[in-house]
Amino acid sequence: MSDIPFSLDQLRILKAIADEGSFKRAADSLFVSQPAISLQIQNLEKQLSVPLFDRGGRKAQLTEAGNLLLAYGEKIITLCQETCRAIEDLQNLQGGTLIVGASQTTGTYLLPRMIGLFHQKYPYVSVQLQVHSTRRTSWAVANGQVDLAIIGGEVPTELHDVLEIIPYAEDELALIIPPNHPLAEQETIAKEDLYNLNYITLDSQSTIRKVLDQVLTRCEINTSDLKIEMELNSIEAIKNAVQSGLGASFVSVTAIEKELKMGIIHRAYIDDVEIKRTLSVIVNSNRYRSKAAEAFIKEILPQFSSENHVSELDKLSKNNKQYLVIENDKGII
Repeated sequence: MSDIPFSLDQLRILKAIADEGSFKRAADSLFVSQPAISLQIQNLEKQLSVPLFDRGGRKAQLTEAGNLLLAYGEKIITLCQETCRAIEDLQNLQGGTLIVGASQTTGTYLLPRMIGLFHQKYPYVSVQLQVHSTRRTSWAVANGQVDLAIIGGEVPTELHDVLEIIPYAEDELALIIPPNHPLAEQETIAKEDLYNLNYITLDSQSTIRKVLDQVLTRCEINTSDLKIEMELNSIEAIKNAVQSGLGASFVSVTAIEKELKMGIIHRAYIDDVEIKRTLSVIVNSNRYRSKAAEAFIKEILPQFSSENHVSELDKLSKNNKQYLVIENDKGII
């Protein structure tokens, strides 16, 4: 093949179909007609002389060749996006895009405040916030789809050599109960009191739930003896349930500032128990870091960091490598 037998648009279409699971939904997401999508894929298959989709089933299923092209296509698209953002940097933060990732609690309660401050200083930079699980966020940073992220869970082991993981701040988890609960009248409660409460928690696979179980176990609290009344899928739902008198829960202090001021929930302090987790900033130092990302690291992150972690952020800034990275199937060139 002397000429490149596919276009960037065709790769974007292929990715959209794979993401959406059908030609119709892919067409809707790209704001084009379904026949136009089908024609592009037919032309692509002719140009490559291989079928890319198994058309026997109801769902658009990629063939082995389709999966191979998708894997390389995603890298090509990401590199093109990096290139465009690097060129946009020449405008000296008068434009461009910053993509920040976060796990659920930090993405809901901490990052919006950070982004608000950044937007005040750099109003022409478009900021995107992507909130997902720690694992998914880590992979997004590793693949260059996210500039930097703040997470509260463990980075997948296989990414430890790829990502730079900087301890950033301590996030305290608080026990909250309804304000009319009998224990709310006590200045502190004993560990034994924890076994008499009904708990409202996040899913057992959530980052906070895993961290909480680990910390409570270190404090000699048997988590298997705690009574789980219900599992909900968001912090806001949990707070509303506690406020309504349905049970108790452990949530991040950053998530309950407003409710504590309003007096609609009560924070209960436990004798000799302090529950904290470390938040971390993750970046991929082998990828191009935009001026917008560098400004966010230098000017915004230190304002919310624990004092003993500020020096770590300085190292992160110094490690910035202002170059584009090209990958092939054997690694970084």
